[in-house]
Amino acid sequence: MYTYDPKSLVADEFINHEEILATLAWADANKDNVELIDAILNKARPRRTETGVSCAGLSHREASVLLACEDPERIQRMYHLAKDIKQAFYGNRIVIFCPLYLSNYCVNGCVYCPYHAKNKHIPRKRLTQEEVAREVIALQDMGHKRLAIEAGEDPKMSPIEYILECIETIYAIKHKNGAIRRVNVNIAATTVENYRRLKDAGIGTYILFQETYDKKSYLELHPTGPKHDYNYHTEAMDRAMEGGIDDLGLGVLFGLERYRYEFAGLLMHAEHLEAVHGVGPHTISVPRINAADDIDPSTFANGIDDDTFAKLCALIRIAVPYTGMIISTRESQKVREQVIGLGVSQVSGGSRTSVGGYAEPARPTETEQFDVSDQRSLDEVVRWLMELGYIPSFCTACYRKGRTGDRFMALCKTGQIQNCCHPNALMTLKEFLMDYASEETRAIGEALIEAEMNNIPKERVREICGDHLSKIEQGIRDFRF
Repeated sequence: MYTYDPKSLVADEFINHEEILATLAWADANKDNVELIDAILNKARPRRTETGVSCAGLSHREASVLLACEDPERIQRMYHLAKDIKQAFYGNRIVIFCPLYLSNYCVNGCVYCPYHAKNKHIPRKRLTQEEVAREVIALQDMGHKRLAIEAGEDPKMSPIEYILECIETIYAIKHKNGAIRRVNVNIAATTVENYRRLKDAGIGTYILFQETYDKKSYLELHPTGPKHDYNYHTEAMDRAMEGGIDDLGLGVLFGLERYRYEFAGLLMHAEHLEAVHGVGPHTISVPRINAADDIDPSTFANGIDDDTFAKLCALIRIAVPYTGMIISTRESQKVREQVIGLGVSQVSGGSRTSVGGYAEPARPTETEQFDVSDQRSLDEVVRWLMELGYIPSFCTACYRKGRTGDRFMALCKTGQIQNCCHPNALMTLKEFLMDYASEETRAIGEALIEAEMNNIPKERVREICGDHLSKIEQGIRDFRF
């Protein structure tokens, strides 16, 4: 008998290998059980309530049955359901962000990442605070308000003090009408005390990809360095919670291990956070392994095709309906367009994955962490989203108003968050149109805002939003509900 306990704080118990194997076996045994599959799909439907909307979500076992199902008709029902759930919780808004690479010095030996310590031909670089400021100004000039900072793990070159200094620099830069209003942090697993320091620095979401939940594979893929410690890495989110960070971002790197195993492990991790802390993940990212400096994705045997990837995205949305889903510029425009329609709620735009890449006129490639498939400018991404009927949102109001963790989830799980998010999205889009957009993008955006104002249900909120939009035209910035 194995020990599976979602409330345990021990990684081997809340991400239990035997439980995942049993889950996959049960899914295989029931993948053609149409009565069970239909019952699971019915359970997952969003339901209107007196206070808004309710959605049950799915357990890792229920969702794994849907992933194993190969019936084309029911797969299409999954896709329609994912779209309905995304619309119920997030509407037609798509949050915009951008990564900022601070340093590629790293002491780990991760075999899928070009920053690994044994790579002697990649140029190593760490931004000075002056260079950080130049990067931030370049990002502000594009129109960005939300960043995700990235750094390799190196206690000498990228200690927590360096990260904290960079965060302070980023928040301090006010250029023209630009300001970075939310800094999310994607750095290596660390201590409770360091998480407290990050919280005190005013970070938004703490993001840490598991890479793989298969412990045997994890140890092989991380042969050297502090990241080799599977349990310390996997238990990091609990330490972050203890340190006061209640917005957490999960993710695996699809392609390293069997995707069905990773899917079950990812959902178990979300269930663990709910069981222990009462708050599931704020975001889930879905990166696939990509080509890089000395990394060939074809050498990994578990790559997944676009259709499988789309199905994974749809089922994550169905299983964890309240969680923001992130797709990066690793993926092509075509793939991003498909999965946005299946539940993705956040996208990057105008991204460069090299250290110091934004201040350069041409995209540098020698220090990239991975190849960027979607190389369009932020203006082009914003216009594309609007042409598809989405509202590009630069909103950071929830974080700045203290609507994080259980406070955010309480609003999100009932659908009430839309009362804030919809007008906030329109106002931040208006700022972008006024300050950064091309003429073509601005024309499309102004028409979109005019149409979407009619979708604000409360008359008083609509009046206030309209007044704020007029003031934005007059040069005033940063309104939020």
